Amino acid sequence: MRAQFRSRIRLVLAFLIFAALGIILRLYFVQIVYGEDYSRKADRQFSSGGGELFDRGSIYFARKDGALISAATLGSGFLVAINPQVLADPAAAYSAITAVATTTVSRDAFFAAAAKKAQVYIEVAHRLSETSGQALAAKAIPGVQVLRERWRQYPGATLASQTIGIVSYGSGDSLAGRTGLEAVYDGTLSRSGDSLYRNFFAELFSNVGNLLVNARDARHGDIVTTIEPEVQTRLSSDLVKLTERYGSKESGGIIMDPATGAILAIASHPTYDGNNLQNVDPLLLGNPFAEHIHEFGSIMKPLTMTAALDAGVVTPETTYNDTGCITVNTRQICNWDLKARGVIPMRQIIMQSLNVGASWLATEMGQATFRGYFTKLFGEKTGIDLPNETGALLGNLSKPQQVGFDTAAFGQGIAVTPLQMIRALGALANGGTMVTPHLVSAVRLNSGIVRTLDWGGRVPVFATSSVRETVSMMGALNDEILYNGKAKIPTMSVAVKTGTAQLTAPGGGYYTDRFFHSFVGFFPSYSPRFIILLYTNDPKGVQYASETLDTTFLDLVHFLIDYYAVPPDRGLSAQADLPAATRL
Repeated sequence: MRAQFRSRIRLVLAFLIFAALGIILRLYFVQIVYGEDYSRKADRQFSSGGGELFDRGSIYFARKDGALISAATLGSGFLVAINPQVLADPAAAYSAITAVATTTVSRDAFFAAAAKKAQVYIEVAHRLSETSGQALAAKAIPGVQVLRERWRQYPGATLASQTIGIVSYGSGDSLAGRTGLEAVYDGTLSRSGDSLYRNFFAELFSNVGNLLVNARDARHGDIVTTIEPEVQTRLSSDLVKLTERYGSKESGGIIMDPATGAILAIASHPTYDGNNLQNVDPLLLGNPFAEHIHEFGSIMKPLTMTAALDAGVVTPETTYNDTGCITVNTRQICNWDLKARGVIPMRQIIMQSLNVGASWLATEMGQATFRGYFTKLFGEKTGIDLPNETGALLGNLSKPQQVGFDTAAFGQGIAVTPLQMIRALGALANGGTMVTPHLVSAVRLNSGIVRTLDWGGRVPVFATSSVRETVSMMGALNDEILYNGKAKIPTMSVAVKTGTAQLTAPGGGYYTDRFFHSFVGFFPSYSPRFIILLYTNDPKGVQYASETLDTTFLDLVHFLIDYYAVPPDRGLSAQADLPAATRL
């Protein structure tokens, strides 16, 4: 009898423990996991309308101190719908709605909707504020419904808009990410209402196990970008000034950590405001850094020089006879000023940006060697987390004519994306190794797990000794040539190269009076924290990149030094005083 009693006590205790655990788990799901979903359900009960409110995860910028700043979030308010079959006084209803609507409600469109007596639901106004929506609802106008709604909102307006992307309707009736990070991470940012209205015990047995088992691999959450909002703002502002000053068709820039590939800022002008897409040129909705290709001009020369040094074809002491112009496969190749330099060493090819010298290097390397290096640099897409990334046009390197190799050596005749360009040049700032450019550092899952993304993808291209020689040449260019020597920063070494390319003409060949300007630089030269790529397309009234982009570049350098408190590096004996891990 006593044993039977103990068994019953154990059974009761087990049941109580099980019930308590069930209640605790239920509270966890209601308050933590599904808190926003139940809140959304309660919001929808405000009105007589049905259906689910739009829901989506957030996208964040990340400040240098780790603080998260909203880049894409949800706006909340009210929409107004009418039932033409019930609406008795369209004029009075229109007056009441327009009195509180934050956007223009067309009178003609409203009365046309009110005349559609066969329909019972037509939306006529959106995005009313909390105050306006509740005030209109309080009037209880027959035939007028005030419904809760949510929409995608971009607090930064134009800030990184082409990279953040947009949410819109596709071929179906559901909102989804269509461009930028919104599209790439749509599976993470999208939301579903599964398991929200299940019976408690059904949910307990069928859903809890799934959550516990799959928490590590849960899909839904928010994403944290590598974009630093202050740096992004400064770059964007500088590009607007640049484009307006020179009447350029487009200007763009990327600031990246060359050691990791984390993109701190990426901006183009013109751009758009993701909150207002009504009159946006559809061509602006794509991402120019991943989808557009350009002939970048002379910023390709440091890569050509490093390849020649790395292949053992030349040394820094090697000389050649610069004649000012040469003929290759019947095509004439000339220096920018048509002048000969005579017998000069390798560093002058970079410092004076000599096309003849770059062509000479390509010829000395031979087609197979040159093709091998440039295919490694540009033969594949970067792997950036943006949609529709395109690849380079390297067709001239598959042809037997030497002229295709010689012109590629100074950045003409081959076309690459800005992301491919900064990735390749980043190898010079990273000891000869390319990294994967990327825009998202972490995913914050709804389960509470923060998943840090591993971008890997390191590709060795050059020996560090070869890179060191080219960096020295680029540093001398900054200190002695750029801005007539005024660009030199006494406390900071900076390695730079300018580029000017002729724009291709529609009928073939090149314009003689239209140019694409580019600029690359990184600092500190021998332990770089930042690499900056700038370009401006078809600036008016100027021919060379040193006239258009030097001021913008130097402004960004000084801003970054101050903002990140980058310590001085001048005065160090070569690299002996640098940490071993950061030496080139």
